Parts: sequence; structure tokens; C-alpha cells
Amino acid sequence: MPWRWCRPCWTARPRYFAGTGANAYFGPKRRPQTRAPLVPIQGLGINRHEQQTGSKKPASEELTMILNSISLAAVAIALTLSGAGAASAQAAAQTGARVEVPNLKPAKEGDRVAAGYVAPRLVIGQPDISGVWSNASNTRMTRPAKFKTLILNDAEAEDARKKDPSNIRQATDDNQKHADGLLDGKDLAQGRGYNSFWIDPGSNLANVKGTWRTSWIVDPPSGQVPISDEGKKYLAANRGSRGRGTGYDNPEERGAGERCIVGFGGTGGPPMMNVLYNNNYQIIQAKDHVVIVVEMNHDARIIPLNAKHRPTALNPYLGDSIGWWEGDTLVVETVNINPNGGGQVQLSPNGKIIEKFTRYSDTQVLYEFEVHDPTIYSQVWKGEVGLNQVKDHVYEYACHEGNYGLHGILEGGRAADRGGKNIQEKGDRDEG
Repeated sequence: MPWRWCRPCWTARPRYFAGTGANAYFGPKRRPQTRAPLVPIQGLGINRHEQQTGSKKPASEELTMILNSISLAAVAIALTLSGAGAASAQAAAQTGARVEVPNLKPAKEGDRVAAGYVAPRLVIGQPDISGVWSNASNTRMTRPAKFKTLILNDAEAEDARKKDPSNIRQATDDNQKHADGLLDGKDLAQGRGYNSFWIDPGSNLANVKGTWRTSWIVDPPSGQVPISDEGKKYLAANRGSRGRGTGYDNPEERGAGERCIVGFGGTGGPPMMNVLYNNNYQIIQAKDHVVIVVEMNHDARIIPLNAKHRPTALNPYLGDSIGWWEGDTLVVETVNINPNGGGQVQLSPNGKIIEKFTRYSDTQVLYEFEVHDPTIYSQVWKGEVGLNQVKDHVYEYACHEGNYGLHGILEGGRAADRGGKNIQEKGDRDEG
């Protein structure tokens, strides 16, 4: 794990981490659960709502009542998901409860559903995209230089899987043995904030619309973020407005993810990206709202449907999102993203991000995003992500390492002050 992403976590080493994450721990291996799952509300908006809850109230009213009594931004709501897997010419791969099925391809290029697939619908008339989903994979936003194309065939994808450093690390844990004793910290410089037991980044390239992908970005064809020269100047000029100082003077100079305010690496989005672990999302639908509960740092995106954007004075960490349905696709428009939110995509005040959610098959939701911001980027750029079905609960994520790590970071700054040393950081300090 690159230390820059989770400095409070590695400063807390060698303490073990318990009671957090999808399995009540950080790692992919099952451990005894330290808490019971939260009460599921899978009845909201679905055709079993009245039977399960015994309520005659509209699903949207039930959702409003629950939002008034539960902080969805602080908890992840558990949901047991059932259903048959999509037909596939290849055998399904399953990691824990995460189902990773190479889906059938669409009938024609540009279709958003697998050939012959018809999405189930809720009693409120919406296509059913509810449930627990995961974007865990070896694929990331941009395309590594070793890949020359967006799509790989089966043999190429298997070769990439075997050679992926993350997969090798998970299989071998760098050949570390118990007999080696405690680590002396040298591994941190190699990005080893955790050993492999505690991570769950995914073990294959993403399979999106029946094809193996080397990047989430599909346009431009290079798979790279198209920052313009003017955009680079803009970002450099506005970096200082984030009040970072030397990075050691006060907590506000640290990244939002490092301070356990939002998930690091853009997990909450938009766009919602995958990271080292905790790559699960729960989608809850009602007539007038959609809620996306993000496992990584208990973020919750509450998206009103057919609504207007709020005043620009309100700029939440994850932005101001509104949504609407276009046929079987949920479209979400987000503006006014707080620059301290820690997402992977930078926007100017006039920029916006469009997301689209379509039920591609029984086991996958096609998640598309578009970034519109001519101030920073030379073109509108687009991506496609596969959200794979998870047949399990999402447990509360409780990030608390910052209680120790931030104290150590700031105390290091004060020690440097006393010694007359300048420890100003070099390069990008936006760990959040």
C-alpha cells in the first residue's frame, strides 16, 4: 500500500486493525465478526416492500423516516442479496462473496445491457439496480504503459493477472515468514503499509460488458486523463488555496481521507474509484431518492431525483448531486464538488461530472462517467466501470487510526520546530 494514501494507518503500526471493513476486518480472509450486521432495509422500493415491512406507506416515505433516524453518512447498511448468476461461456470466479463473472457481450456496440437481458423492475416502476456491488479489480483509472489497448483477450488477461504485482504480493506476501520476526520499517519505503493479509484490491482486470479492460477511461483512446496546458497552470495556481501550509501545522493541512472524513482515493467519487480494500457499495432506491452507501469511510451519497441543484454556497465533499431516469439508465449530475473532498478528479467551479448506472446483467451494473470541464481538460473524457454483485452484507467502516497518526504527524512537526528544521513536504501532499 503506498504510504501516501493512508499515513495515519502506517503510523499506527504494528497495531492490528479489528472491527472495521466489509468483514469487520480489513482483509479478504474471513475473521470472526466483532459486531452484528445492521438491520437491512432491502424492502425499500422493491416489490416485496409491503410484505417485508408490513407498512402501507410509500417506499420514499419509509426512506425519509429512516434517513431522519440513521446517519447514512456514518454507517453502511447491511443487505443480503440473492439471485441467479448471468449465463457465461466462462466459469464464474468468486472471491469471498464478490461474484466476478465475465458477462456476455451486448448485442451490438453501444448497448448498455448484455445480449437478450431484460432488467427486473421495482414496484415503483424503476429498473432494479439496488443491492451490494463492488468495483474491486486490478484495473485503475488510467492505462499503464505496458498495455497498448483498452481491451485484452482471455489469454492476454490471464497473462496480465499472473504478472500483476498486486496479485503476486497477495499470493506470496513478498515471501515474508513468521520466522523473520517483526518488520523494521524498511518495507514502508516499498509501499508496505500492511502485509497482504489485510488488503483486498481485487485479483483480475475488470470485465466490463464482456471484455477485459486495462483502464476505466475509454475516451480518449489513450486511456489517460486529458489535462490541458492551461489546466495544469490552473491546478498549480489553485493548489495553495487549500491551506496546506507545510502540512504539519494543524489537522486541516492534512488530506480529508487521512483525517478519516471521506474515503481516500476517490471511493466516494464522483467518479467512484477502487482502492486497496473496502471497494463495496450499496445502492438503495426509492421513488424520489437514490442512496449510494460507500463502504470506504462510511460515505453516503443521497441523490434526489428530478430536483434542482442547491445554492453554490453549499459544496459538500462529494459534491451536489441530482439524478433522473432516462429509460432504464439512472443519470446523476454532480457539480460544486468541494476541492478538499479527496476525489481523483479535479474540477473548476464550472465543471461537472455525469454518471450513468444501468443494470447490465444479473451480476453487474454498468457504471459510466463523463467529466466536463474545459477549464482543466482538453476534451470531455469518459470511463466505464463494472460494478459486480456482492452476495453479502456491508458492515460499518470505522476509521480511527487518525486518532493516533495525526497526533504523531503534528508532534513530528513540533519536534522539527524545536530543532529548527524545515520539514516542508515536497510534491503532492493531497493524500486524501
